[in-house]
Amino acid sequence: MIEKREKAQPRSLTLKENNYSFFSLAKNAFSKHKNWPQAWRSTEPKPEYDIIVVGAGGHGLATAYYLAKEHGSKNIAVIDKGWLGGGNTGRNTTIIRSNYMWDESAGIYEHSLKLWETLSHELNFNTMFSQRGVLTLAHTEHELKEMTRRVEAIRLNGIDSEVLSPRAIKQIVPIIDINPQLRYPVMGGFIQRRGGTARHDAVAWGYARAADQLGVDIIQNCEVTGFNIKRGAITGVKTVKGEIKANKVGCVVAGHAGVVAEMAGFRLPIDSRPLQALVSEPIKPILDTVIMSNSVHMYVSQSDKGELVLGAGADSYNSYSQRGSLNIIEGMLAAAVELFPVFSRLRMLRSWGGIVDTCPDASPIISKTPVKNLYFNCGWGTGGFKATPGSGHVFADLIAKDEPNSIAAPFSLDRFVGGYLIDEHGAAGVAH
Repeated sequence: MIEKREKAQPRSLTLKENNYSFFSLAKNAFSKHKNWPQAWRSTEPKPEYDIIVVGAGGHGLATAYYLAKEHGSKNIAVIDKGWLGGGNTGRNTTIIRSNYMWDESAGIYEHSLKLWETLSHELNFNTMFSQRGVLTLAHTEHELKEMTRRVEAIRLNGIDSEVLSPRAIKQIVPIIDINPQLRYPVMGGFIQRRGGTARHDAVAWGYARAADQLGVDIIQNCEVTGFNIKRGAITGVKTVKGEIKANKVGCVVAGHAGVVAEMAGFRLPIDSRPLQALVSEPIKPILDTVIMSNSVHMYVSQSDKGELVLGAGADSYNSYSQRGSLNIIEGMLAAAVELFPVFSRLRMLRSWGGIVDTCPDASPIISKTPVKNLYFNCGWGTGGFKATPGSGHVFADLIAKDEPNSIAAPFSLDRFVGGYLIDEHGAAGVAH
């Protein structure tokens, strides 16, 4: 029995009425910016939807947006157990790149990068996408040779990539120490100049606002507690706010995909681990690119607020904690201070761990499931943020058509049965 709902809030203004522009900025300046319209609605659930997307992070909101925009779906809800963008989307180091070695990975991440390049304009929302380049360091002769091979493979997929000498790296990043006597000497590296960063919160907010304007209901604090399944097909979801009927359900719940899948009666080949990161106190601009080191599992960029955003690897312990183990952070900081001596003067502002799903082949799952009309998008590991637009776009295609397109097809669950794995562990240097 569906419990009585509160009356839904009125729809947001139309896209034209709620358009962000120089003129709207100037107009609202006269009221000290107190009269801006609501960016999106936070609604109570209706008894029934055509499609429910579980997970109101970047991927889930992007999925709902493309379902409404590309496929004309009119009755869509995005539900989340917490608040919009409060999961992994809010615990990110915001790196964007497509320099993957396997053709299948290059396909999804390059598709995503092309969407990133026009996303702010499309959403009419500043995602702070900055193509400042992603520079990956090599610390051994073997790693440098492997990196050269990788660059050629990346170029074969039509993706920009360039090998750099230590001197060229020093010109791009003056604060780096290229002394050959270091514990991790910089032997060279390669750069993808089209890569960069974006503001994780702004991505979620931009998609939420755009989806809302297309009629999507965004329902927060609505945890899924189970599924209604009849004759092998999904008929709805059970939530803390009551049962909601649905013809199709797409689950994009980051580190909790395994838990949600078990509610539907099947298991996924994934582990959940905390992926750790931290930020320093804000400082003046000193780093205008992204630096990655696969050997020491260290990556660093500088945010728009001046904080240095540093990342470590996925913790070796399976856990749902959002902290992780201290030794991971200690190892990363030791390497960072050696490569960038100036960092030793900084104070850490905060650290965290985002729960990531990791598959045996370090590649995602975008797939139909044993339950008809129930779809899962998970297993992104450390690669989730950079894939946000592309993931949402192809997942929406899968949900709408009940068949994956050519980009998503390789990431089906069937690959674990057939053995056609997309093994990105070593190929892309991912941290898991």
